[in-house]
Formats: sequence, structure tokens, C-alpha cells
Amino acid sequence: MSEDEKLLKEAKKLPWEDRLAHKNWKVRNDANIDLAAVCDGITDPKDPRLREFGPFFRKAVADSNAPVQEKALDALIAFLRAADADAGRYAKEVCDAIVAKCLTGRPKTVEKAQMSFMLWVELEAVEAFLDAMEKAIKNKVAKAVVPAIDVMFQALSEFGSKIIPPKRILKMLPELFDHQDQNVRASSKGLTLELCRWIGKDPVKSILFEKMRDTMKKELEAELGNVAGTAKPTRKIRSEQDKEPEPEAVSEAVGSVPTEESVADVPQEIDEYELVDPVDILTPLEKSGFWEGVKAAKWSERKEAVAELTKLASTKKIAPGDFSEVCRTLKKLITDVNIAVAVEAIQALGNLARGLRTHFSASCRFLLPVLLEKLKEKKPTSTEALTQTLQAMHKSGCLSLTDTVEDVKVAVKNKVPLVRSLTLSWVTFCIETSNKAAILKVHKEYVPICMESLNDGTPEVRDAAFSALAAIAKMVGMRPLEKSLEKLDDVRQKKLSEMIGGSTGDQSTLPNSGVVQSSAGAMTTGASDSSFVRRSAASMLSGKKPIATAPAATKKATSGKSGTNKKVDAGGQTKVSKPVEHEDVEPTEMSLEEIESRLGSLIQAETITQLKSAVWKERLEAIVSFKEQVESLTEIDPSVEVLIRLLCVIPGWNEKNVQVQQQVIDIVTHIAATASKFPKKCVVLCLSGITERVADIKTRAQAMKCLSTFCEAVGPGFIFERMYKIMKEHKNPKVLSEGLSWMVCAVDDFGTSHIKLKDLIDFCKDIGLQSSAAATRNATVKLIGVLHKFVGPDIKGFLSDVKPALLSTLDAEYEKNPHEASAVPKKAVKVTDATSSAVTGGMDGLPREDISEKITPTLLKGLESSDWKVRLESIESVNKILEEANKRILPAGTGDLFGALKGRLHDSNKNLIIATLSTIGALASAMGQPVEKSSKGILSDVLKCLGDNKKHMRECTLSTLDAWLGAAHLDKMLPYITAVLTDAKVGAEGRKDLFDWLSRQLAGLAEFPDAIQLLKPTASAMTDKSADVRKAAEACFNEILRVCGQEMVSKNLRDIQGSALAIIGERLKPYGSFQDNYESGRSVSSSMTSKSSIKAAKPNGHGDRTSRHGNRNAPSRAVPTKGSRQESILSVQDINIQSQALISLKDSNKDDRERIIVRRFKFEELRIEQIQDLENDVMKYFREDLHRRLLSADFKKQVDGIEILQKALPSMRREVIEVLDILLKWFVLRFCESNTSCLLKVLEFLPELLDMLRNEGYTMTEAEATIFLPCLVEKSGHNIEKVREKMRELMKQVIQTYSAAKTFPYILEGLRSRNNRTRIECADHVGFLLDNYGAEISGQLKSLQIVASLTAERDGDTRKAALNTLAIGYKILGDDIWRYVGKLTEAQRSMLDDRFKWKAREMEKRKEGRPGEARAALRRSVRDNASDPAEQSGEVSRSMSIPTFNRENYGLPEIHTDRLPMPRAYSGVGLTDWNEALEIIEYGSPEQAVEGMKVVCHELAQATADPEGSTMDDIVKDADRLVSCLANKVAKTFDFSLTGASSRSCKYVLNTLMQTFQNKRLAYAVKESTLDSLITELLLWLLDERVPQMDDGSQLLRALNVLMLKILDNADRTSSFSVLINLLRPLDPSRWPSPATNESLAIRNQKFSDLVVKCLIKLTKVLQNTIYDVDLDRILQSIHIYLQELGMDEIRKRAGADDKPLRMVKTVLHELVKLRGTAIKGHLSMVPIDMQPQPIILAYIDLNLQTLAAARMLTPSGPVGQTHWSDSTANNAAPAAHSADAQLKQELAAIFKKIGDKQTCSIGLYELYRITQLYPQVDIFAQLQNASEAFRTYIRDGLAQMEKNAAAGRTPSSVPLSTPPPAALNLSPRYGSLSPVNADPLNDSRNLNPGGEPTNFSLPPSFAEDDRLVNAVSQKMSYDPSGLQQNFEESRNDRLPSGVSNGTLDAIRERMKSIQLAAGGVNPDSRSRPLIQVNGDVGEGHGGMQGGILPMDEKALSGLQARMERLKSGSFDSM
Repeated sequence: MSEDEKLLKEAKKLPWEDRLAHKNWKVRNDANIDLAAVCDGITDPKDPRLREFGPFFRKAVADSNAPVQEKALDALIAFLRAADADAGRYAKEVCDAIVAKCLTGRPKTVEKAQMSFMLWVELEAVEAFLDAMEKAIKNKVAKAVVPAIDVMFQALSEFGSKIIPPKRILKMLPELFDHQDQNVRASSKGLTLELCRWIGKDPVKSILFEKMRDTMKKELEAELGNVAGTAKPTRKIRSEQDKEPEPEAVSEAVGSVPTEESVADVPQEIDEYELVDPVDILTPLEKSGFWEGVKAAKWSERKEAVAELTKLASTKKIAPGDFSEVCRTLKKLITDVNIAVAVEAIQALGNLARGLRTHFSASCRFLLPVLLEKLKEKKPTSTEALTQTLQAMHKSGCLSLTDTVEDVKVAVKNKVPLVRSLTLSWVTFCIETSNKAAILKVHKEYVPICMESLNDGTPEVRDAAFSALAAIAKMVGMRPLEKSLEKLDDVRQKKLSEMIGGSTGDQSTLPNSGVVQSSAGAMTTGASDSSFVRRSAASMLSGKKPIATAPAATKKATSGKSGTNKKVDAGGQTKVSKPVEHEDVEPTEMSLEEIESRLGSLIQAETITQLKSAVWKERLEAIVSFKEQVESLTEIDPSVEVLIRLLCVIPGWNEKNVQVQQQVIDIVTHIAATASKFPKKCVVLCLSGITERVADIKTRAQAMKCLSTFCEAVGPGFIFERMYKIMKEHKNPKVLSEGLSWMVCAVDDFGTSHIKLKDLIDFCKDIGLQSSAAATRNATVKLIGVLHKFVGPDIKGFLSDVKPALLSTLDAEYEKNPHEASAVPKKAVKVTDATSSAVTGGMDGLPREDISEKITPTLLKGLESSDWKVRLESIESVNKILEEANKRILPAGTGDLFGALKGRLHDSNKNLIIATLSTIGALASAMGQPVEKSSKGILSDVLKCLGDNKKHMRECTLSTLDAWLGAAHLDKMLPYITAVLTDAKVGAEGRKDLFDWLSRQLAGLAEFPDAIQLLKPTASAMTDKSADVRKAAEACFNEILRVCGQEMVSKNLRDIQGSALAIIGERLKPYGSFQDNYESGRSVSSSMTSKSSIKAAKPNGHGDRTSRHGNRNAPSRAVPTKGSRQESILSVQDINIQSQALISLKDSNKDDRERIIVRRFKFEELRIEQIQDLENDVMKYFREDLHRRLLSADFKKQVDGIEILQKALPSMRREVIEVLDILLKWFVLRFCESNTSCLLKVLEFLPELLDMLRNEGYTMTEAEATIFLPCLVEKSGHNIEKVREKMRELMKQVIQTYSAAKTFPYILEGLRSRNNRTRIECADHVGFLLDNYGAEISGQLKSLQIVASLTAERDGDTRKAALNTLAIGYKILGDDIWRYVGKLTEAQRSMLDDRFKWKAREMEKRKEGRPGEARAALRRSVRDNASDPAEQSGEVSRSMSIPTFNRENYGLPEIHTDRLPMPRAYSGVGLTDWNEALEIIEYGSPEQAVEGMKVVCHELAQATADPEGSTMDDIVKDADRLVSCLANKVAKTFDFSLTGASSRSCKYVLNTLMQTFQNKRLAYAVKESTLDSLITELLLWLLDERVPQMDDGSQLLRALNVLMLKILDNADRTSSFSVLINLLRPLDPSRWPSPATNESLAIRNQKFSDLVVKCLIKLTKVLQNTIYDVDLDRILQSIHIYLQELGMDEIRKRAGADDKPLRMVKTVLHELVKLRGTAIKGHLSMVPIDMQPQPIILAYIDLNLQTLAAARMLTPSGPVGQTHWSDSTANNAAPAAHSADAQLKQELAAIFKKIGDKQTCSIGLYELYRITQLYPQVDIFAQLQNASEAFRTYIRDGLAQMEKNAAAGRTPSSVPLSTPPPAALNLSPRYGSLSPVNADPLNDSRNLNPGGEPTNFSLPPSFAEDDRLVNAVSQKMSYDPSGLQQNFEESRNDRLPSGVSNGTLDAIRERMKSIQLAAGGVNPDSRSRPLIQVNGDVGEGHGGMQGGILPMDEKALSGLQARMERLKSGSFDSM
């Protein structure tokens, strides 16, 4: 028997507790197995053994040994299955232990942990489970958070919301939405969707959406569409399972009564009120000044006070409290004389009722009589507010029908009928929303009330009583009402029975349908709890594959998929026929030998041999012969492909001779034209080469002809799609510009029927118009112009977001290419299937979108909502849908939408009707002609809106008619128009407007016989009482007569009678004998017909409609007199002026105007030329009537102009901002004039303007401030007190909205003014700034000496103002103020001293403390001695017999103690100063340094606790010095410990470094040179053989490992890369300890390199997420230096030897190229690309680009995470996101993210500055439209600072910015950083350091967080290169796309090696060359621009391309 078996046998005798806690893991493992077996055998839940076992699991599941832990979980699961709810007493501690130790373990362990959680829930330990989950989701390791979310998801999914309270989960979700890890976010979304299934979408939305980012909202909105139906539990808790009878026994019972059970099981949506936390509103109400406000005399103040209560009470749930006084106050306000105050009070009551519910019932009963009495108010706003409030009181349970009986009895007897009717309507609502039981109790009370009201004299009251009775009958049936109804007469009984029958009939089927649904739902659910199936929350998302065992999820995914397919089918119906004949498009590879063998004797062998010749004349002769032989072929079809392939290989598309090229293209053109079927794969083979030939002027004509022939052969659609990608990605800009020029010709030749217009327009918009080359833009504009010729003006809708300058250019091009409806293509396409690519948009070919999926039931329900705000939001949602579809939609699914909008045309809110009319017009325009069939007769309802007496409403209706007419035909509209013209409800004004509209439409038509339908209503209107209607009808009749002809009018007079007939006769007399014609019925004579006849043309098609639209505003042709014609023309002109925009922004360029403004602080009067420029600008940008007023000399007209601006300000915010500089100049002009009225008007307008700017988030630019502030400051000393007061308030507003720091210099300049009053005002402003913005102007306090100098002024008021200001400064600064006041006389000092003493006394009286005390308290920090966390060993207890090797410490140069003596002896007691602590660490002995480190640790802890405080900012400045001191101390402390001393100082130095690098800001502030010293030191000690033999050596090794990980995670990654790449070179021998006997220096260097490689692997693996956080230029510089130092000979040599450091550098470069694609060449600014010989790195970059492109792994311009190019097929053009513009936007987004972070703001600004230098044409501020003005100003200032720094030769690290950017910025996408667990590539399961287990030593807290190792290599463990190789292979292959195999990569690597070997003889003396100094100090690695090396411009780029070509061809000789 072995030792283990004996041990296990002996252990079985021990008690359970001892066995489970045994020190041997095998004993513990065996104990857990036995425990599980025992628990499995227990059948009685009350077995006493279960109570004995319960306490064991807390420690068992937390076992440090993974297998033991797994067995412990098995035992726990067995225990939980055997136990009952009594086991819940152990739940909390066990669940906490599982959360702490099991969720980061093996997958099987995690699964068992989740299973145990589910069993705890089954045992009703839900609270303990959720408490544990709250802790789990706060775990720093994302790997542990996902299982926690998944188990909550599964618990909710299986047990339901009754067991798992949703409220707890809802509280956890918000912090998960912003988690760094994308898997956590995905899981949280899945959990949210599951919540929606249980409690409904609306509660989840309202509670969670306000706490989400916009992107998360959009993603969830998209997913919510897939959540349908209700959920049902599939698993029951243990107690319910025990109650369940056997399945066999219940089968019959279930079958007999299925309905009741299934109805009861349908889960009700949980009330949102129960899910939210109550909010206390009484406390903030007290602070808001409510009680003073409601007593105010002004109604506006009372309204504001009540509005504050309304706002506070609008929260979903209000905390109960004493609201009695509030209600008494509101009761008074309900009867307020001002209706606005009363309405606000009523709304406040409604909100209180909704928020308090039953807690507000007493107050509601108290207020009800007043509210019912208030119903007498006739104002709609009051009535609506009362109705909603009364309904809210009942709905929220505050009032029941029992409570309201007495009040209703009183109200129905009120003398005002409106009170009676509205009271009964409210009672009806209450009855309808109550349950049957409640109505049965109270119906006897209410029926008599209603019966009595049926005899009321007012119809509305009777109708309301009928409704109430019908509602009661519906609830309780007719039987209880029979006796009461006997009293009614037959008519009323019949009416009541009709109302009851009509309302109940509709709902008869509802209960059954509900039963069916719920029973069906019950059938689909079901799960056995015997087996645990793990489900992920992320499986709920549509993008994830659903879990097979979850029927609900599968169903949702399927429905989502079918919806997608449906959309595709609707959008492209013609594509159905395409799969019938599928052609292989992509050509396969074929060798030249195979081509020649297939060619046979078709072409002479001699010709082929000559084609291969290197002599161009021979090739030319051969190609001519080739051409003759091809042309002589009679049957060319079988040989097409092989001939094309041969030409592509020899001479090929790289042929240099132009004549040969021309012949090749001619041959290809001949083959394509001659062949009956030209394969598409042949086009693909030729297209790239032909496209390049188009760019060459010598071959352009032949290439264009060839492309046109291709179009005839295969259709232009295919050619266009292929060319998009080629043109977009080609480096030669001429390929793009000339390719677009050919497309112009192609569209002109072939039309648009075969082209996907959407793709072509997107290409033009995203690539062509965005190009920096003028030729490309011009060609694109021409192409769009040709498209306009074919498709018409609708194309403009797709180009609305183009820059204004380009839009004007496009408009000019449209005029050159007017729309031709009958335009016919000049050329035809040969192949029949070419039409398969034709779009199915409309007649014009532009695509239309199917919006049926967006018209959701929620949207339609919102349109019917009782809340007008919801209705308005729904209407706006429809408008948004149209905008997203480019205002071009398909009619599918819009029927219900039109039906819902029809109801809104009769809305009680007029504003909603106007919005609906606008939306209907937009729908008609977007849909086109199909609107006639889809609109469900909505046009008649639209026309009825003309009956409104508001002019604005009628104008909106006519605008809708215009839009409708633009889409449909007038003849289809006439029946509706005729009906409205005869409708008596439409008033005179409406009919007059409609006749005018008809006249305008008919005036644009030559002939329109259908207009005869209008004859009868027009004739009738000619006898109308209203003169306006008669006049309009007469004008319309003249148009009818003109377009129909006199003959037709005469024939249709039979239906007209009376005076109307006589009037018509009068009008027809000029055309001949009316009476004779009427009697005989004959036609009019031919002579009269010839006079009236006009060319006949039926109006259809776009052309006629366009002309009609153009003539709508023209005067009518039937106006009889000259005078009236002139009047009409004048009125039209006036209307035209008024209809123009108030401010025109055409050709406005604010930047150009601001550029010429000289920055100055001192005010200067405007010069004459400046005033003239201002007048020109005002005339240019302002409407004529406005600029006439503004430039008038009459101040009254100027005031009128300001009033126009005032009215327009809310609606024209963007326009006002664009011309703000012009407005400010005009205001300055008014300030300089002496007219007080105009000045006061300006001062009234300016605060409104500033408020608008603040609301828009706009801050004045420096130029605008320069225009306005000097004048405002100078004129602030106006001689009128009222003006001064207004200017004072205005200045304070400017300070708030602009910036205190920026305004301060202008105010200081005002202190030098000659005007005493100005100086006084400015001194007061300085005091205001000191008091309120002291921190912002703290850097400019020296300017206080200007204020102090005013104390010597003669004027007493000036001296007084200066003394007051300085007294404020004294209050804030204390005695420090004397440092800022400058030199003063004794008299001045005496004055100041007296004033300061007075101020101190005042402060003492007011108990404000002492002067300067507040500031001193902020600056003071308490530094107590920290506890000693690492002190374990005390004094040196033992010595170690280890040989000590001293070595040189290569860190930052030390300052020796003899050069700078220590200031005092350090006893280690009472150290409180940071600087002293650093000095002790630097100069003291290891034991003394410990005391300094204590202080540092304490300070770091304090600063970390308050990261936003000033302490942290101060420490960040010293971070580099601190780390430098500690790095130098590492070797000293370890050497000291090696002498036999305690390792205490080592622990402290590592702990302090760990605390420093745990803070990202501190870690980021460490310079590269310091980082180099530190990393080198740590790695050397990790390799040192003596460390494991030290005191606590294994723990020290572990600490070194963890510290290295933390440095790699948090330090500046750019510096880390540079340092590690630099360390790959052999280490200086002096840095090693003396060589040991068993190891050579080479072996040590190899071990060191291996460690460095592992560190680089860690950094490289997360490059995909951090690519935008690193400075690629510096990394590439480091790689360049490394490669140059090696030289090509050494590189080849090492490549053969498989050198790991070299391979690592290549891997880093490969990863960078893969992630950045071709954009990597833009980051070579620090590599001297023009040096001779060329840098080696260029060859490797080009090689990587080639190989990655071949493997389709290149990411040229896509977002991070995209690893391959999108496949471009015939139906999918390359997406626009892959454009260079999109790439630049991504780079800018990443840079803005850096700027938004305090730690990286300087680096981000430097990168942004580089972008502005490399791409000067890019407008970076266009990307910042949604950012705050503060952030834009910060960026503008930062760029200016960077420009100065660059001029001074400084880099960002040496010149940090003084202020961090504004915090509230969320511009860029969040790239979650991988945690060290996920990113660790270093085989965590294997510890390469075989040190012993920890003894009694506990690490300081910093090390306890992270147990992962960088895998230190000890002398006992040899490094396994194969493992590293395997690791590299895995790290590469796990990100490969599915199409790339290992074989492909092997081929790529082989090719890389072959090219390296081909570069033989490169740079033979490279090894002997010294290190190349590039751009300054390599060690520091800063990116300054020195040595004449500039960023890569276009010349450099083209040079680089040329060199790349040489490298491709293998000509390395030049290097």
C-alpha cells in the first residue's frame, strides 16, 4: 500500500470537519467525494446530517486547489438537492464564497457554481443569491462578471419574475451598461431583453434608458423588436414542487378545465410603479422657494413656483409625507384669477396623484369638489388639464367610485351644463377602468344619478348620462338595471340598448383569444430540473446564435430572420430570377504552361515565344501578329477565356511599352465585341489593368472604348460595381478621376436602367466629392449632372448632406443637364440577364425603402394616445422614418399609418393637426403616385381642415395639397375637392383659399378636360354671400373655361340652375349666342372654337408637373383690369420678400471673416472702412426688409429691426450663430451711438441672445469676443444708471457663458480707461470674479497690482471700489494678497491695512472664519505616518550564506550624496513632507528609505481616494521622479537583503511601485528613460538565481511578476513598446552580476530576451484594442533602429537560426500593418525614408501589406476588430465606411478620446496637431458638432499651444498642458481594454518559477489583487522555444478569418523568407555602423521634428511608392 493510500485510509477515520480542512489536498478531495455520496443517499429533507453538513461548504468551495474545489461544488449540489428551504440559513456565506473563488475558475467549475446558484434559488434563498450577485458584478475581472449575469438571466428565465424580483436586477443593470468588456455589455443587454419578456418593454425603457449611452439605446431598441409575447416560468421552487400531484393524476383534471388555469397563468405586466425607488420631493420643494413664490403678487412668479412643484412631482414614485399644506395651497391656486396658474396647479395635482397613489387619497377627497366645480371653465387648456388630473386620481387609486358619490351628486346639479356633462364623462371613465366587483357595489348609487340626468335640457349632458349607463351595463349586465330602465321611453331604451350592444360586440372574442394564446404558451415551455443546461444572456441578442434548448429564444431569432428576408424580397423583387442562371464570376488561377497547353495551335508558337521577349520591338511585332491571328478566327467563342488569360500573363498589364499596351487593349476589345457571350470572369481578369490604362493619356481612348465594350457585353452594372473598389483603393488619383470621367460617358450611353443608383450615388458622395483632387471632384459633379438628366431633381434628396459649396456647384451642373423624361440610351446591352441589376425604386430609378417594419404597433398606438405629447412624438417619429428613408418609400404597410393619421386630423390640439398635415404632405411626396391607392381616402379629411378659421391652418392644408399634387394626378383629386367645395361646414375663407389654389393649378395647364367636374361647385360659389368667394370662384371659372373649352362647358350646363346659370350665361356671351346653343345643344361654331383652342397635351409625367409647380405663384390670367393686375403683382412681390429666409447663409464663411480680425483687449472706435464692410455684410446675409431697418438712420426703425430679430431668435438659432460676428459688430456700432432707446433695446436683446447661445452649447470664439468685449467693458461706465445696471448684469452673463479666465484680461484693460465710471465698474467686476471664480483666475492674480494702483486715484469712488475689490481678495487669499499688489506707498499700504482689518472684523461677525483660511484648508493635507503593512520580520534575524555579486545600477544618473548632502538625520519618526520622503528614498539607506516609502504610500492612498483633487495633480508632476528613485532603490534593497538582512525593504520598494503603477495617471506620467531603467531592473531580478534563496524569496518573485504585469497594463504603451524593443538587443555585460560557474553570458542574455519577448507578446496581443492609444510613429522608429542596427546580413543569418527577438519584432510590425493597413505608411514621420541606403523597415512593411492582402486579412480603413475585406459581389458594392474619409474620422475619434482623458490629453493634442499638419484640408471642428463649446475652445487653444511648442522644438511630454479638457465629453467609441486575465499570453497554468509555497508571509495589499505571473525564469527551469513558437502560432491563428488556413500562412511565411534571402548583399557594413540618431534622442523617443525630417507629404509618399515597386520586383541593389 502506497503512502497516499495509507494517508487516505487513516484520514477516513477523522471527523468530517478535519477531513475537509486537511492540509493534504487528496484527503480533502476524497472527503468531498464521500460527502457528495452521503448527500445523494439522503431522502428526507429533515435528516439531521444535513444540518451538520451545512456549515462545511463555506470553506470547501473556496479551496485553493481547483480539482478539490470542483468536487466541493459537486457535494454542495448533492446537499442542495437533498435539503429543503431550511438550508437557506447557510446561503449567504456559501454564495459569497462561490462568488469570490469559483467564478474565475475552469469552465466546468463555473458551470457547477451556476448550478448551485439555481438550486439556492429553488430553495427560496433568493435574497442571498441576489446579494451575492451584486458583489459578483463588481468584480474587476470581466471573466467573473459574465457568469454572474448569465445565472441571473437563467434564474429569471426559469423561475420568473414572481420568484426573482426584477427591481433588484434593474438596480444592477446601469453600471453593467458602461462596463469596459464587450461580453459583459452583451450579456447585460440579453438580461435586459429577458426582463422585457417578464415585465414589459415600457417599464424597462422608462427606468433604464435614461441611464444608458445613446449607442446602447440604439442597440437595445433594435433588439427589442425581436422580443414578443409573454413569458411563463418553466421551473418551480422546491416547496411548490412538493405540492404538485403526480402527472398521471392531474392529466384528466387539466383536460376538463383548461381555460381558468391558463388564464390565471398568463403573467400580468408588473406595474412600473413597484420597480422604482420613491423620491422625496418635500425637501427640494422647501429649498426651491415654493412657499414664497405661491404668495407672490405677480402671476408669472406664482406660475413658476407651481411649475417647480409640477416638475418635482413628475417623478414616477414619490416618497410619502405630509402634503396637507401643499394641498391647501393648491386648492387656493386652482381658483386663481390667472388661468395659467390654475392650469399649472391642476397639473401639479395630477402628478402628485400619480406619484403618491393611495397615500394621496385623503387629499384627493378634500380637493375633488373644487376640481369638479372648476370644470365650468371653458378654456380648452383648463378642461384638458382637469380631465387628465381627475382621470389620474382614479387610475392611481386615490379615489374610488364609493368615495366620489356625494361629490358627483352635487356636481350633476350644478347650474353650468359643462360641469354636469364633464362630471358624467369622468364617471364613465371611472366605471370603464374599474373591475366588476367594484361596480356591483356602487351601481345602485350611480344609476339614479344617470337616470335623472337623462332628462337634462342640454344634449351633451344627456349623451354623457347615456354613456355612463352603457358603461355600467357592460360591466354588470342588464339584469341589475331592468327596474330602473323600465321608466325610460321606447326611444331612449332603444338608444341605450344600441350603445350597449355596439360596444360589447367588438370584444366578444377577446377572452377566448387570450386563453388560446396562454395555453399555447404553456405548451411551448417546459424544462426538467434534473439536468442543468447552461444558457448565456447574450444568446438573447439577434446577432448571437440562439441556444437550442431555449424555445423562446429560438422562436425570436427565427422571426427576426424571416423579417429580414421579407425586407430583402420587398426591396429587390427583380433579384428573384437571378439564381436561375448563376455565372461563376471569380477567375481561378492558371499557370502559363496550362494556358499554352489549352491554347493548342490556335496561336502560332513563334508568336507566343516573341511575346516573352525582353526586346520591346519583338513584343510589338508579336502582338501585331497576335491581333491578326485573332481577327482571322471565325469561331472565337470557345477560345475567349484562354486568349484573355494569355494576354493577362504575356505581355501582361505591367507591360511598359505604350504601343504594345494599345495593341493588347485593342485585341481585348475585339474579342469582347465579337464573342456572342463574353464571360464575366474575363472582365474581372482585365478590369484592373484596363482601369489603370484609363489613367494614362496615351492609352486612355483605347481603354475607355474597351470598358464601353465590356458594358455592352456584360452590362454596365457589373462593370461599375467592380470599378468602385478598384478606383477607391488605387494609389494613383488619376485612376479615380479618369474612371469617373468614363462613367459619365457610360451613363450617357447606357442610361441608368442597368445600374444600382444607390451604390453609384453613395460612391460619388463618399469618395468622389470628398476627394482632395479638383479633377476628381469635377468629374464626380459631371457624373451627378448626367444622372440628373435621367432621374430628375429627386436625386438632390440623396445629396442633402453635401457641403454647401459643392451643392452650389451641383446646382449649376443640374442646369446644364436638365431632366429629360424621354431620354433614351444611345447603346444597348447584348446579354439578356443584364437587366437583373435594374433597381426597383420607381419610374426615375431611384431606390425606395420599405418602411413597413418601422410602422410598429407602438407607433400606431402612440398616435391614438390620450397624452398630446405622446401623439406629437409619434408624428415626429413618422417624419424621422421618412428622413431616414431619404424621403423615398414604398407603399407597403402604410395603410394603417394613414388610418391613424386620419384620426389626428380631428385632434383637439390644433398644433398637432398642423404637424399631421405636414407629415401627410411629406408621406405623399415620399411615396409618389401609389399614395392614391394607399391613403384610404385621407384626402377628404385633409381638405376639411380648410374649414378652420385660423389662416395658418389653411395655409398648411394648401401646402399639403401642393405636396399631394406633386405625387399624384390632379384628376384623381377632383372628386374630393368637389365634395369639399359643396360642404356647408367649410367656411367662406376656406372655400376662397381652395378656389385660389385651383386657379393657380389650372393656370399652369394647357388643356385639362377633367376640370369640368369643378363647373357645378364653381357656378354655385359664384352666387355665394361672400364677395371673396365669388371673386375667387369667378377666377377659377375663367381657368375652367380656358382648359376645357367653351364647347365642353356649354354641354355640361344642364345641372346648373337659377341665378348661377344666368351668371354663367353672361360669362359665355363673348363666345357667341349662348341661348341658341343651350336650347339646341349644338356645338359652338368652328371660328369660336379656333379662338379658344390651345395646343392639347394631357398633363402627365414629371415635365408638366414641374412646370405647373413653377407657375403656382404667378398671377391669374383671368384678371380683367390693368389696375388689379398691378396690385396683384405688388402683393406677390411683398409675399416673396416675406417668404424668403430672414438670414441667408449662402456663401457665408465665418472663418474667413474672423481670420482678418486683429486680437486686442483695448477698445477702438470703428473706422469708416470697417463700418462699410459691416453694411455690406448686413445687406448680404439679412433679408431686405430687415437690413433696411438695421441700416436705417432712424432709431425707431433700428428698434423694429431688433424686434424682428427677437421674434425670429428661437426658430433661427443656427443662422444667428453663423452671423453672430456681424450682429456683434452692429451692436458695437449701436453702443457707440448716443441713442438711449436703441441702446436699451439692444441691452434687452443681448441677454436673450446669450441665453440662446448657452442653450445651444455654443461659446463665443476669440474673434467674436475681440469684437464685442472691449466695447462692452469701455461702455460699461455709461452716464445713465439704468444702462449701467443692465451692462453690469450683461457682463456677469458673459462671464458665465464665455469664460472667467478669458474675460479677465478685457476687464483689466478697462481698469486703464480714462472714464472713471468704467474703472469703477471694472474694479467691481474684478471683485466679482475673485469672489466667484477665484480658482479660474488664480494664474492671473499678479494683475491685482493694477487694481491696487487705483487706490492712489484722486476720485474717491474709484479708490473705494479698488479697496472693496482688494478686501474681497484679502478675504480669499489672506495675507498672501500682499504678494500680488505690487509696490505701494506708505499711504496706500495704510489704507489697505485698515480696510483688511475691517474686513477681518466683518468676517468674524458673520462667522465666516479668518481671511485666507478656506484657501489654506484646501492646500493643507494631513500626512499621518502610515501603518507598516509589510513589516513582518523585524530586525535582521539570520544571515544567508549566498555569494553576493555587486553590479552597476543603470537607471537615471544618481546624484551622489557627497555632491548634495542630506539635509538632516532621518530618524524615521514624524515624516510628513512629500519632498523629504523622496529625498530619504533617494539618499537614505534601505532601512531609512522604508520610512520615506511609508509616507509616499500614505500620500498615494489619500490622492487615490480623491482622484479629482489637487493633491493628485501635484503627485502626477512628481511621478517620474518617484519611480526613478524607486527604480534606483530596487538593486540596493535586494543587494542589502542578500547580505543576510531582512527582505522588509524589498517588499516596501515593490509595494510602493505597485501602488504607483496601479494608478493609470501616475503610470502614464513616467518617462520612457525611467521606464527603461525600471523594467530592466525588474527583469534582471526575476532572473537572478539568488532571489528564491532570500528571506520570503518566492513571495518576492511573485511580487516582481505582478508588478511587471501592472506596469505593462497601465504605463504608456508607446514607451513600453520602445523600451522592450530596445531591450531585445544584447544587454551590457556590466549590468549583470558576476557570471556564475554554470551559465555563460550568452545563456543569460537569451533568458533575458525570452522574458522581454513574453512582455512584448502581452502588449501585442491587445494591440487590436489599443491601436489608437499608441504613437505608431515612435514604435516604428524603435523597430527601424533595431533592424538598422542588425543589418540585412545579420537578419538573414538570424532568420535561418529562428531568432526569437527578431521574430518578435517582425510579429509586432506584422500586427501593426495588419491593423492599420496601408495607413501605416502615414506613420513613418520619425523614420528617415529618404536616407540611402533605404531603411529595411520599408521593405518589411511592403512585404506585410502584400502578404496580408493576399490572405485577405488586411484592414485598410475599417474599424478596429475588422480582420478582412468585405467581399464585393454583384449585388454588394464596397461599403462607404471603408473610405479614406471614414478612416480619418476613426483616427480623429480615437484622438478626441485621448484628449477627453486627463492622462492622455497632451498626447492627444499633439496627435491632433500632426493630423492638421498632414491633412490641412480636413475640418476637424466638423467632427465636433455635438461637443460642448468648452471642449472646442480647449482644442483650439491646445492646438495653438502645440504650434508654439513645435516652433520652439518642444514635444508634448516636455510641455504638458496646464488644464485638462472638460470632463463631460463622450465623442469617441469606447474600446474596452482587455483585462490581464484575458490578455495574458504566457501560459498562466504553468509557473516557470518553481519556488516554494507561501509560508507565513502576507503580501502588502497591492500585491494581493493579482496572482498572475509574468513567468519569471529561475535557474532551474530551462526555456522551451517550441512552447513560445506554439504560443505565437495560437496567438496569430485565433484571429484569422475563416477563409485563411494555416497552410496559407505557411506559404506567406515561406515567401517572406524567400524575399529576405533574395535581398542578398544588402548593406554589408551595417553591423559596424553606429546607432542612427533619428529625430533627437533615441532613448527618450519623443516625436519631435528635428534633423530636417518632416511628416510624410505627398512627394514623400509617391517616392515611397516607387521604392516599394522596386522592392516588389526584387531589385534591392539600390539599397
